[in-house]
Amino acid sequence: MVLTELSVVNFKNYSEASIEVCSNINCFLGNNGQGKTNLLDAIYYLAFCKSYFNPIDSQNINHDSEFFVVQGGFDREGKSEKIFCGLKKGQKKQFKRNKKEYSKLAEHIGLVPLVMVSPSDSELILGGSEVRRKFVDGVIAQFNPVYLDNLLNYQKSLTQRNALLKSFAENRYFDEESLAIWDHKMQQYGFPVFEERKAFLDEFIPIFQEYYQLLAPDYESVGLKYVSKLEEGTLLELLAASRQKDGALRYTSVGVHKDDLVFELGNHPMKRFGSQGQQKSYLLALKLAQFEYIKRKKMTKPMILLDDVFDKLDNTRVEALIKLVSDPEFGQIFITDTSKKRIEPILKKIGKEFKTFNVERGKVVEL
Repeated sequence: MVLTELSVVNFKNYSEASIEVCSNINCFLGNNGQGKTNLLDAIYYLAFCKSYFNPIDSQNINHDSEFFVVQGGFDREGKSEKIFCGLKKGQKKQFKRNKKEYSKLAEHIGLVPLVMVSPSDSELILGGSEVRRKFVDGVIAQFNPVYLDNLLNYQKSLTQRNALLKSFAENRYFDEESLAIWDHKMQQYGFPVFEERKAFLDEFIPIFQEYYQLLAPDYESVGLKYVSKLEEGTLLELLAASRQKDGALRYTSVGVHKDDLVFELGNHPMKRFGSQGQQKSYLLALKLAQFEYIKRKKMTKPMILLDDVFDKLDNTRVEALIKLVSDPEFGQIFITDTSKKRIEPILKKIGKEFKTFNVERGKVVEL
């Protein structure tokens, strides 16, 4: 899938904007706070039915407006595709492909393979385990709809089990048979999630390490470990063992919703021992490995959105990144940057077709 045109109405700081983009490299230039990243987020919406930055759809409506619309025209192996996302305040979000509305948004995930690289990715290192699980789930869901179904059903079962635990505590009674129903549901959906995450990471980690070495040759080694209680026993066994604890806590304390990834620099935690440059290289390697993995699985090149990637990278790492994205194996790329003087020599050095756009106060003009 290659994006050919993008239009937004009342989206974030845009009243209205419409652009035609090229199939190789597109760069949005402008000072901070002008709306460059919002254009990338609009493209992300067309792939994942949601914002990369703000999960509350209504908060992405332009101030004093009642709705937003994001539309994209795509070329899919020579065929034209139109994707529409619209939201009116107080109403359900509409998501359409070629004017036909989806019955479930999950049906759309994977049609537009995409990788976003953003400064907010630092939360993968600095934030809690939920952010890292979402990263893993987001990669797998783009090529495995069964995994996404299992994950959604697991989360529904978890919600029901937690509601039951809370009810037991509030009403001072305990019904083991009722709890066992949701224990078995969580086992049914959770074990395949665990197995798929393990299989994914077995394939993903060597790709990630290879990309890190390309970005930081002759530098430090890096590691990535999957941590799950399911390595110690079945989910049914774990839930049974934690039943008393869960009753006191009023929520479920074990399961794949507690899995985590450990990021390492050498044998030390990246969070504590990595410099800003090392952490940024680590995150770039993660996202480039995500690109490579999805490309192999789906036999197509995902779009890459690079938001402010040059900040805090030394010249060696910037040059390494330029060399990577200039490879013919990469497909359509969208970049934001604050410096025209910095980006134009890079784009000319790559030697591929590119377009640049100036972004100022929610207005986009092709240069």
